[in-house]
Amino acid sequence: MTLKTILILGALLSGLGVMIGAFGAHGLSKLLTETGRTETFETAVKYQMYHALGLLLVGVLMAQFPAATGLRLSGLCFLIGILIFSGSLYILCLTGIRWMGAITPIGGLFMIGGWLNMVWALAKNLP
Repeated sequence: MTLKTILILGALLSGLGVMIGAFGAHGLSKLLTETGRTETFETAVKYQMYHALGLLLVGVLMAQFPAATGLRLSGLCFLIGILIFSGSLYILCLTGIRWMGAITPIGGLFMIGGWLNMVWALAKNLP
């Protein structure tokens, strides 16, 4: 992924996080309360926002330290993590398909991998 792609995705996913959170709080409130999934939905939005901001951080670091190899992998891990972690929780909340909860931890592993890779990339490449 290019610097431009990472920054655009970070901004887009942050904006979507706000919109999805507002939709959950207003448009889906009754459904989420009835199914007992309000907390799950909020967790999905929260982790989407954290990692969308992480994508923006990756982009800023790539711009500041262009020679720092490995940061792109962090961005990719954050993107995959958001799609799997938050995506599976959104699907679970909206459809009740329980097995979606079983793949959520895979997304979490990608998110953790993104942060660990960022540590490695910065430690390896910065003076």
